[in-house]
Amino acid sequence: MVRFAVQKPAEDAGKAWPAIAIGLFVAFGGVLYGYDTGTISGILAMDYWQNLFSTGYVNTKGHKDVSPSQSSAIVSILSAGTFFGSLGSPFLADTIGRRFALIASSWVFILGVILQTAATALPLFLAGRFFAGFGVGLISALIPLYQSETAPKWIRGAIVGAYQFAITIGLLLAAVVDYATQYRQDTGSYRIPVAVQFAWAIILISGMLLLPETPRFLIKRGQHDKAANSLSKLRRIEPKHAAIESELREIQANHDYEMSIGTSTYLDCFRGPMLKRQLTGMGLQALQQLTGINFIFYYGTQYFKNSGIQDPFTIQMITSCINVVSTIPGLWAVDKLGRRPLLLWGAVGMCISQFLVAMLGTLTTGQDSLGNIIVYNVAAQKAGIAFVCIYIFFFASTWGPLAWVVTGEIYPLKTRAKSLSMTTATNWLLNWAIAYATPYLVNYGEGYANLQSKIFFVWFGACFICISFVYFFIYETKGWSLEEVDELYSEVTSARKSASWTPSTTFAQRQAVTSTADGGVTTAADVSESAPAEKPDLTSEQHSDGLSHHDENPTV
Repeated sequence: MVRFAVQKPAEDAGKAWPAIAIGLFVAFGGVLYGYDTGTISGILAMDYWQNLFSTGYVNTKGHKDVSPSQSSAIVSILSAGTFFGSLGSPFLADTIGRRFALIASSWVFILGVILQTAATALPLFLAGRFFAGFGVGLISALIPLYQSETAPKWIRGAIVGAYQFAITIGLLLAAVVDYATQYRQDTGSYRIPVAVQFAWAIILISGMLLLPETPRFLIKRGQHDKAANSLSKLRRIEPKHAAIESELREIQANHDYEMSIGTSTYLDCFRGPMLKRQLTGMGLQALQQLTGINFIFYYGTQYFKNSGIQDPFTIQMITSCINVVSTIPGLWAVDKLGRRPLLLWGAVGMCISQFLVAMLGTLTTGQDSLGNIIVYNVAAQKAGIAFVCIYIFFFASTWGPLAWVVTGEIYPLKTRAKSLSMTTATNWLLNWAIAYATPYLVNYGEGYANLQSKIFFVWFGACFICISFVYFFIYETKGWSLEEVDELYSEVTSARKSASWTPSTTFAQRQAVTSTADGGVTTAADVSESAPAEKPDLTSEQHSDGLSHHDENPTV
């Protein structure tokens, strides 16, 4: 039976709350991501903003507005900035560290907020959106990296998933602030929602100045003593404690093994056994976007308005609230039920919901020759909104947080920053493509597809693909350390068999045996005394088989 609470294993020494508190604070960076992506939906629907930023276009209701192509550029340029920002994150993360990289990224974001706040015309506003996106892209790749490298393994899923929870809070705050300023007939209508983002960035910067660097980065840089001090702060025990030394030995041994087969480049992320992991992470992040969640939060206000709903801002606030609340059960379940079952059943729920929304909207809505909605069924509208909310529940409790959890833990230390940067960049590339293409797909007119509610058939198809993707490619990594996850991928060839796997040895044990076999050669794993054996001793024959297996499947 599944217990309601996730409990700290009795064998884990030290305190768990410091690492949990640190991981949850770092997740606050998701508010920047969620608020920045969520606020633009309301701003685009504000009368004052439409009049001020219009370049002569008049919409179908006779009101001055930006054109659909300009709207597409405004929304999608943030995602273009995030794409390049996430790709650039390893250069900061592997050079100045995870902690200072987050601080530097926040200042880039602040520059973008300054430009958007000062703007009274499209060019400066677009520039601000790009730089804000660049900062968000850096942050979105760095936060799961920092969290994964500091969180205890037994609750790592919930901590990394809290990043998605913070994103949903950001989306909700954006909806609330947009709702509060929508009727203002001055620049405060859009400047207030934009300028609020200064507070989120300053909070993140202030906190990161006080937090420790990740032990795994310090081991990567050869700073063993600093890594011990960092880990002791996370566990609240002495740096010389046996549990600290044992954990550092495993991290060091894993790193030494990776470095023994050469340094890493971006190409190494696609070579040998790493190819499967890299494509799994990129596919997961791409499919997360293709489920259609950002259509609701980027264009939801305008879409509901075009569908004849009288108060679209209220509907947007309701969907944002559901997004926040629904994330909570997912954070509990990820470390109790596991990654595979949650992603699989979440995909099934999203698939059914999107199909029903598409059918309800397509069969009950009509347009005149100018594309205006003239026939709509109130009951069908309410049912469609209900199924949108059900879809959001399934997304927020499964694919929303778990895409970040899985990608944050399946890569080895050697390539982790680079691999994560590419999975996050994939997320933002699809985010950009959807944001850019949606106005052309949904709107009426020459050169536009006028899909309206039929767009949900696209999201339904993507959700159907999600089901197969999880079944064949997602490994169950619940409860394993990052080093054990590395061993899991090297020993198990089929994702369907991953749930029954258990580790046979640790990297530190294998390296200790290697040192003995090589005539007593000292390795980094031998710096301190060997940990008490937790698994049966290996015979020389078993050890030879183990080495042969890992030589055939190097972790690059």
